[in-house]
Amino acid sequence: MKQIFEIKNREIIENMLESIEYGTLAICHKNRPYSIPLNFVNLGDFIYFHGSKKGRKIDILQENSFASFSVVENFSLIASFFSSKDGLACPATQFFKSIIIDGSVAFVEEYEEKVEVMQALMQKLQKEGKYRALDEEVYKKALNATTIYKLTPYETRAKFKFGQHLNRERFEMIIEHLQERGTLRDLQTIEMMKEFKNGL
Repeated sequence: MKQIFEIKNREIIENMLESIEYGTLAICHKNRPYSIPLNFVNLGDFIYFHGSKKGRKIDILQENSFASFSVVENFSLIASFFSSKDGLACPATQFFKSIIIDGSVAFVEEYEEKVEVMQALMQKLQKEGKYRALDEEVYKKALNATTIYKLTPYETRAKFKFGQHLNRERFEMIIEHLQERGTLRDLQTIEMMKEFKNGL
């Protein structure tokens, strides 16, 4: 990873984890990779997931707890002519935010921790509320039938690519083209370009 794209600010990383609804958990069994898109919640020092008590994912994790979890937020596609006048395809790219977390997975056994996790997940995904608290007795059967597991991070790497490496001329060319195209995502990309130009 180019150092200029690397983000080490923990607050920025946690804000992205809070805003992204799902990511991809990559696991491996007998040298055969397996990846699963999952909703998640970042709580304390852990990334939590939930699901069925049975299935391929659970079987693999019981034998090999090592995992890698990634989240991505796509921003604008940058056409090659947005930053170059030579007619080559090479400058075409996409701006984005990404986080990769490597660690090990453990199953949550404590009922109180399960309640806390599911409460946090609901607060993340249903911000308007309008549901009964997860510690009520009515949820006990469902929670006991649900597997909750957590990823303990060994290493977290964040990469935000918004043209930080470009010279002023190319950087401003891209902004001009994004303004002309003018989609909501383009306008959001311009904001990110300006925010991360000086590095964080």
